[in-house]
Amino acid sequence: MARKSASNGSAPSPSSPELSARPLGPLSVLADKEKLKQREEDVTKINNMNASDLKNACDDALKRFLSHPELFRPNFIHTDVRLALGWSSVFVAFGTGLYGWKIDFEKSKPVVWAGVILYVRTSRSDGVPSPYVILSLVQTLYAYFIERDIVFLGKRKTFDKRIVTERITITSQTVPHLPKPSTDKSPPCPSYNFTISYLRSASSGKSLLAKGKASKTRPYNELFDEDGLLDVSIFETWVGQAVEDVMDGEAK
Repeated sequence: MARKSASNGSAPSPSSPELSARPLGPLSVLADKEKLKQREEDVTKINNMNASDLKNACDDALKRFLSHPELFRPNFIHTDVRLALGWSSVFVAFGTGLYGWKIDFEKSKPVVWAGVILYVRTSRSDGVPSPYVILSLVQTLYAYFIERDIVFLGKRKTFDKRIVTERITITSQTVPHLPKPSTDKSPPCPSYNFTISYLRSASSGKSLLAKGKASKTRPYNELFDEDGLLDVSIFETWVGQAVEDVMDGEAK
């Protein structure tokens, strides 16, 4: 029956054989004290009054944790696209300048104008660099519509009588402080929110074994100490439990 439900595209119940034999979860790697110590040493002190720094520190810790050799292999497609667009801007600027320098001015004007339209980096009267034109627009649209808030893309393949493929996508954001009960006198604090999308399949994606999505939120002051250092053990336990809940079909 479990195979039939998978073929219909619905996730099986947690008691099905596929879920009971799911691959290794993140919590299992926390027992590796040596790796945990290394990740703790990678943590840098930040300004805990800056919400952007707090979010970036959590994003970095999340990526280090889930990129453990026994967990998921990170996918850097969004970083690669941004680098490609950035380097394209550099090559366009360099090529346009070189062409205008080597070719007669009148003959080079069409190509130079094309380069100016594609990439502009002159200074305005106030001294602020003007934005790129086309390449900057493409990069902005890509970040807004495709990359969005994604901080981690991961994939893992395991073998259990057949090749099982897992894919995980995690987005994150900072949530402004939420209203508290009148009895709670603690100062307001923004929170770190991340959303997990998980998919496990076999037969090159034709057989769906598990699928889940969950969102978790926790105040930054529960994750960082007064000196601006992230408590790696608390953070990884929190993230690891959330991922395992999704893998087990117990997302909330």
